[in-house]
Amino acid sequence: MGKRLVAQRRGRGSPTYSCPSHKRRGAAKYRKFDELEKNGKVVGKIIDILHDPGRSAPVAQVKFETGEEKIMLVPEGMKVGDLIECGVAAEIKPGNVLPLGSIPEGIPVFNIETMPGDGGKLVRAGGCYAHVLTHDNDTTYVKLPSGKIRAFDSKCRATIGVVAGGGRLEKPLVKAGKAYWKYKAKGVKYPRVRGVAMNAVDHPFGGGNHQHTGKPTTVSRKKAPAGRKVGHISARRTGVRK
Repeated sequence: MGKRLVAQRRGRGSPTYSCPSHKRRGAAKYRKFDELEKNGKVVGKIIDILHDPGRSAPVAQVKFETGEEKIMLVPEGMKVGDLIECGVAAEIKPGNVLPLGSIPEGIPVFNIETMPGDGGKLVRAGGCYAHVLTHDNDTTYVKLPSGKIRAFDSKCRATIGVVAGGGRLEKPLVKAGKAYWKYKAKGVKYPRVRGVAMNAVDHPFGGGNHQHTGKPTTVSRKKAPAGRKVGHISARRTGVRK
């Protein structure tokens, strides 16, 4: 009898594979897009900059003039005591939050909303930024870090600047122990053994006189039993993009 696959053990939801979300500072989202932001601006002050375990960027605790406090992603160069403006009348400078339609072309932005008011979904990792390319009526075209050009509603908000915390991966980890703690903070099991390196009883890709899968690596999402559903699950495409 073999052992359960990684995919099966992860599905049980044990502490080994679950993400330690109780250590997190909270959701880093924008404040609600209200009449104050639609017609003018709301000013907030950074009262603290915090380390957020499992996130590649630091977060700032911002207190707004309305009395509410929010956890927000901040760009490089900001410090405790700096002011953040949110709204259509905000100044074009790093840290300020504006609708994409109010941001000039060529400006780097991050934490972009996919729908107006969702709080920010894209370009949130440390050191990342996107570029506003052009405006067309109620649509704004943005070049994402992947190189893809995507169209957004001009009412979607974004923060000006580059996400703080960049360059963390430039320094080598040197030893496996550091990689272990890096992945542990994100709830990822490390190290992870390759399926082809296992015995046939332990994995569908295991066994054989040399390391090879022995079968197609793409598999249907409806494949049964669950222990066979390994590899490229319901892949749209595989191989080198040409």
